[in-house]
Amino acid sequence: MLSNRIKDLMVSSSAIRAMFEEGKRLAVIHGEENVFDYSLGNPYAEPPETVKNTIIDILSEESPNLVHGYMNNSGYPDVRAKIADFTNKKYTLNLNENNIIMTCGAAGGLNIIFKTLLNPGDEIITFAPYFGEYKNYVNNYDGRLIIASSNLDNFQPNLNDLESKITSKTKGVLINSPNNPTGAVYSKETIKALAGILTRKQKEFNTSIYLMADEPYKEIIYDGVEVPNILNYYNNSLVCYSYSKSLSLPGERIGYIIANNGLDYLDELMQGLNVANRVLGFVNAPSLFQRVVARTLGAEVDVDIYKKNRDLLYNHLTKLGFSCVKPNGAFYLFPKSLIEDDVKFCQDAKKFNLLIVPGTAFGCPGHFRISYCVSYDKIEKSLAAFDKLAELYLG
Repeated sequence: MLSNRIKDLMVSSSAIRAMFEEGKRLAVIHGEENVFDYSLGNPYAEPPETVKNTIIDILSEESPNLVHGYMNNSGYPDVRAKIADFTNKKYTLNLNENNIIMTCGAAGGLNIIFKTLLNPGDEIITFAPYFGEYKNYVNNYDGRLIIASSNLDNFQPNLNDLESKITSKTKGVLINSPNNPTGAVYSKETIKALAGILTRKQKEFNTSIYLMADEPYKEIIYDGVEVPNILNYYNNSLVCYSYSKSLSLPGERIGYIIANNGLDYLDELMQGLNVANRVLGFVNAPSLFQRVVARTLGAEVDVDIYKKNRDLLYNHLTKLGFSCVKPNGAFYLFPKSLIEDDVKFCQDAKKFNLLIVPGTAFGCPGHFRISYCVSYDKIEKSLAAFDKLAELYLG
């Protein structure tokens, strides 16, 4: 007999994954070339050539025991030291290997943070729209995910709403910038104001409130925007990073956590993260790809591929009459649906073999997400389907 918790998770299974499976079903019926699957954020850009060459070099040069063996739960010390040095130079910080834990992607990082920090009933606040798995991650450790709103004209966090929702049970605030599903990048002014609120609330409640940044899209940015590093603005901060987007390596599950030097209970927290990494079954991040990322620091995918896709889709949809905030990062558009019922709207889109995800899945009804990490040719071919979808409602 299954546990009640897993039964609940099965019932509320991800709408994104469900749409992805629906896309495979439709491809069998209509042909893959005639199905326009914008459901899943699976990177389209190829990994940089240096990644492949580095893998070959490592396997040729290094001892198999070193490449494939166990190591400290935090990861290889030399790998963490190289990441710390790279980050110091980029953001003018003073980190070393002891500030870093290698993780099974950003998701693994968030889970070990919540395992380490949360007691039953503790609260984590995030902003809608948000990545739907956040609720499951927090629930895994008997915490509560509290939703604050965003300003729908630019998808920056509504900081007044945040302030009203911080209580003595607030253990942390989780932000995601560049954001999934909106592509919004939180400005330096937003981060500074957010840090000011958390500093005041810590004093008010005499508690530690941790600011966590989920940053797998940090390098997928356009038009010269900057992604502020929260470590420069708030002492009780942690960054969760993944190479899934910057190097197009989502299946390798490789990333890290950086803990700010100014964190309350830093040494104790790092010990806790190590234990959580082990007891949750991650044990340590994949050994080979720890070596790979240490040798390819600074390498990135060709972001112009995604920018070209963004511009084509955004310009076409807005000409059709869709309302959409132009994204500055990630590879998603989050337009308003043409009817209030975004779930029905996305069901109607399937009539034209368009697979899009309702905003309800991200805590923001009345919108839908398009994941444009697909080929440019596929987008061009799909434009006629969007024309038909718009005509269904706008005439």
